[in-house]
Amino acid sequence: MSATAQPHDQAQSSADDALRAKQIQQAEELLFSGPAARGGFARPFFRGDFPAGALFPYPETTAEERSSVATVVASVREFVETHIDPVAIDRDADIPRSVIEGLGALGVLGMTAPREWGGRGMSQSGYCQIMEVIGGRCASTAVFVNAHQSIGIRALVLFGTPEQKERWLPPLARGEKLAAFALTEEQAGSDASNVQTTATPSPDGQTYLLNGTKRYITNGAIADVLTVMARTPDPKGGDSKVTAFLVTPDMAGFEVVEARMPKCGIRGTATAKLAFHDMAVPATNILGPLGKGLKVALTVLDFGRTTFGASCTGLAKVCLEAACRHAARRSQFGRPLAELELIKKKIAFLAATAYAMEAMTYQTAALIDRGEEDYMLETAILKVFSTEAVWQGVYETLQVHGGQGYFTDEPFERMMRDARINTIGEGANEVLKAFIALVGVRDIGEGFKTTLEALKHPGSVLPALWTFGRDHLSRAVKTPVAPVQSSALRPFAMAIARRTARFGREIEAALIKHREAILDRQYVQERIADMAIALVTSACVLARFDHSLATNRATPFEEAAAELYMEMAGHRFDAAADTLKANDDGLTSLAADRALRSYAGYQPRG
Repeated sequence: MSATAQPHDQAQSSADDALRAKQIQQAEELLFSGPAARGGFARPFFRGDFPAGALFPYPETTAEERSSVATVVASVREFVETHIDPVAIDRDADIPRSVIEGLGALGVLGMTAPREWGGRGMSQSGYCQIMEVIGGRCASTAVFVNAHQSIGIRALVLFGTPEQKERWLPPLARGEKLAAFALTEEQAGSDASNVQTTATPSPDGQTYLLNGTKRYITNGAIADVLTVMARTPDPKGGDSKVTAFLVTPDMAGFEVVEARMPKCGIRGTATAKLAFHDMAVPATNILGPLGKGLKVALTVLDFGRTTFGASCTGLAKVCLEAACRHAARRSQFGRPLAELELIKKKIAFLAATAYAMEAMTYQTAALIDRGEEDYMLETAILKVFSTEAVWQGVYETLQVHGGQGYFTDEPFERMMRDARINTIGEGANEVLKAFIALVGVRDIGEGFKTTLEALKHPGSVLPALWTFGRDHLSRAVKTPVAPVQSSALRPFAMAIARRTARFGREIEAALIKHREAILDRQYVQERIADMAIALVTSACVLARFDHSLATNRATPFEEAAAELYMEMAGHRFDAAADTLKANDDGLTSLAADRALRSYAGYQPRG
């Protein structure tokens, strides 16, 4: 190496270190740095613990609520079947005003808003049942409702001041006005912390001038109230922070650049590009604390992801019914399709995953209904699992229908286009898998970090070693217990428990091997996430089926679907765990780097 090259290399190294420090800071902000969060049922798996108390018994609403929700579900089902035409909505790229008004009259647009503000005050579990019906009928309408309520109204309910709620919630809950959530920009999508839109305070701090653009905003051009994320200066002189603002389209400087951006699927939604030009927003329109916009964004996205699970469950059930009906009626090679094993395989996949989606959706919704403070890990797992499973499910359904399913007189090509957005919207699944892994291992990683820091101080060596050794030994020898009531389910419970113990050991081994570098090891993160998804979803299925058996409500179909899913999830867990040690990661990166160099002239760093 030449002497002149050394300063350049040192400067590059310093720049890389600075970038890494900033990335870690942003990651901490995204994960809400501070005391480790508690609650939920997903985190214990990363420690090798089975969260029996959080999963068993499977949650069930009261008889009174079940009756109330059933009445609303029936009215919504009748409305969507008689008034929502998904073919016309897709063809015309528009949800008719009559549909929006009808949903408002039914109370759908304010289902979870408090009654004192004009809403129905329905639980998250009840709302998910409504979204199952809508999602099974029309994806565009489901996304419209979700954007208005789950990530539009919800931000106002959770973070709004009494004055803000009094002003905006009643007409939004009644459906007289519509809401939108404006986060995404050219450089800020799944990377929520990279918002570039700015909000500059006036000298007296009473007004903020917003400048910037937003794109891919559902309801953006038809909304009456928008939650907009923008960067505000740090009063303490540090880096700028993201703050949430409530804005209305009548504010001077608000521009709809493109009202309906043409797209592959969910064509009925009004997906807009917006711009703000010195748009004056009163400081009283700040939603939540100044500089805490990311908390607002990520909190409300958790609700949206739960509803994703419900909408996907509804579509999965529709696919299952359609595939079964066609397979039973269609004959090939002298016998019904239903008799062919490769068709049975597709139908069984649909049955097992639809059951698992439903189990995970309502287990997660129950966390919200119980008032838990932290469920970000569960909603991320639900979102990734349900959207990937339903994407595969639509494929299997179309394949069962063969050439007939490919034509537009059947709904499956539209379902395929509509389902594609699910793995991208509200956090791309690849980003969420990294999120699942890093949030899940954080507690254990912090424990390792504390131990290493303590070893630097002589007086702390023995206590640190004792704590580390105790935790390590516990993970090495313990096998947790999944306490099912049914003896028939004990083999499945024991299998999940054994994999839970292995998961804890694999997490510890990965952290010891990679340490801080695990932040960059996305191949490892993906496998950790896949293992977590397999464990968490199969545990939800176990809890749900055990409850059905205990209450004498289990059906032969449920038994087969539940047991198949637990077997399938176990195989996926084993495959992901085995490739933590034996894999083709090096060749994968090499092939990608050489392709980038050959086709794009891009020289990968590192």
